[in-house]
This record gives sequence, structure tokens and C-alpha cells, in this order.
Amino acid sequence: MKRRNFLKNTSAAATALSLFPGLVTISENKNLKSLGVQLFSLPKLLEKDFRSGIKMLAKMGYTEIEMYGPYPFSVDSVKEGWKSLTPYLGFSGSGYFGHTAQEVRAILNEYGIKASSVHTDMETLQNRMSQLGEAADQIGFEYIGLPAIPQEKRKTLDDYKKVAEEFNNIGEQAKKMGLKFAYHNHGYGLQEMDGQIPLNILLEQTDPSLVFFELDIYWTIAGGADPINYLESYPDRYHLMHLKDMKEKVKFSGDGSDPSQWMELFPYMTSVGNGVIDIASIIRTGEKIGVKHFYVEQDFVENPEIALKNSYDYLKTIKL
Repeated sequence: MKRRNFLKNTSAAATALSLFPGLVTISENKNLKSLGVQLFSLPKLLEKDFRSGIKMLAKMGYTEIEMYGPYPFSVDSVKEGWKSLTPYLGFSGSGYFGHTAQEVRAILNEYGIKASSVHTDMETLQNRMSQLGEAADQIGFEYIGLPAIPQEKRKTLDDYKKVAEEFNNIGEQAKKMGLKFAYHNHGYGLQEMDGQIPLNILLEQTDPSLVFFELDIYWTIAGGADPINYLESYPDRYHLMHLKDMKEKVKFSGDGSDPSQWMELFPYMTSVGNGVIDIASIIRTGEKIGVKHFYVEQDFVENPEIALKNSYDYLKTIKL
């Protein structure tokens, strides 16, 4: 480029930046474009008034949600199991919260929110894939996630190897429906079992084109592992992430394999940015290696109207 043209272009650019100063911050102050919420963070509010709950999330600034089951099409045994849990949980709402799929989509559209992912159970994934595909067409989600492996299916390394095979089968069926299957890690499977890490088996023995992963940073740390190490060791496998913070660094009393150990650590959960986890570094690493969806998840937090707003406000301050 000739010197005269260079100076001319530089001058024009300087003039544009003086007229539109916001342009200069585009690359310097990049932050997460879209933030989501796992709806298990506010089940009581949604059960009371689904529309008002979604409106509240939109007003905070959230633009995505991740739903949780069971759903009307879930297998009967799972729906019955859910009913048996509700007295202990203090709520019974899930799935569409009494609405039809079309009504859910209309409410989400009204407030500019997209359901990008749903959580469901192993049996429904194995036996209701066509119904999941139909629901995706109606509501618009792309990812179908498994939040936990049934306890009886993860007692040995051979169990985990069988689960890896089943994940490949589920992922293949999901792909035929235009969906992506993702496994959400909990706190189990992160400690050595007969010299191997079970989660690593799932990562290494599943097809990268069929099986994706959702990193829960809280449960990963509680299980004694490093979220950044997993993101960097298995780039492109992690498409989704659950964000919540720890009041102080804690680990499971055992290997994290049973729900009683999970419940012990619930009191240590806090709003993102209000604890000891290096959230910013994890998010930056996730963004770098290909995480596409970030969801705040504060399991049935007591005051979601405050806690979820605090998490959102903090996350929007993080520069990538």
C-alpha cells in the first residue's frame, strides 16, 4: 500500500472511531455473547408460573435455557421414579411444566429465549429417540444431555466400557434425528478405579462425531479433578458447560458415587463469582477449545431472582 493511501485509510479509521467509540472495544472487551440457565435452578418458580419465570430470566439478560425431565414422552418408570422423589424435593414440576410443547416454544419466543439443550434419562434416550426428535422440532433444541449415569451401570471399569458403547449407540441414533448427544459429568468417575479414570474411558472410547460432553465445573472440582485440564486434554469434545461456584474448596467425603455425597456439598454452592473457583480462566479455556453453550446452574437455589442475576452480572464482566 502506498504511503499516501495508508495515511488516508488511517485517518478515516481514526475519524470513524472518534464518531463511534464503541467500535474500539469490540476486540478488546469481548465477552460471552449468550448465557443460559439450567432450569433446575428455579423449579419452584417455574412450577408456580412458567411464563413469569421465563420473563424474569429474559429481563436479567439470559438468552438460552437448558430444560430437565421427565417430559410427557419420558418412559413410565422414570416418571414414576420422579413422583417418588417430589416429596423430598419440595416440587414436582419438570419438562414442560404443565404446558404443551407448542406453548413452551411460544413463551420462549415471546421473550427471546432459545431452548438449546435438554436433559433427560438413559431409558428415554434408549427408547424414545423419535419422541425426542419430535420435541426438538417443536421446541428447537439441538442437544440432548444425560445428567447422570444410573448408579447400577457404573460400578466397575467394565461397566464404564459398556456405557461408552451405549453412548455411541445413542449418539448415532441422535445424529439420525439431527440432534447431538452430550454426557454431563457428575462427581463420580473422576478418581482411579483399577488404575484408570472412568471419565477418561468415556472420553476415549466414544466416537467424537457422535458423543459430546458437558463439563460441570463444580462437580469436577468436588471429584478432585481440574476442569481446565479436561478442557485442554480433550479439545472439541466439550460443547456445553455448567457454571456454579464454591464458597470454599471442598471435595466429596468418598468417591462421589452416591447422591448422599452430592447432597452434602449443596450448601457450598454459591452464585458465580461469589466463591473460590477461577471461573474466568475456565470460561476462557472453554471458549478457546470450542464450548458453545454456557449455563448457570444453581440447583434449586433458594432465591433465584437474586442468585441468578448476580451470576449473570458477574459473567458479563469477564473479558475473553
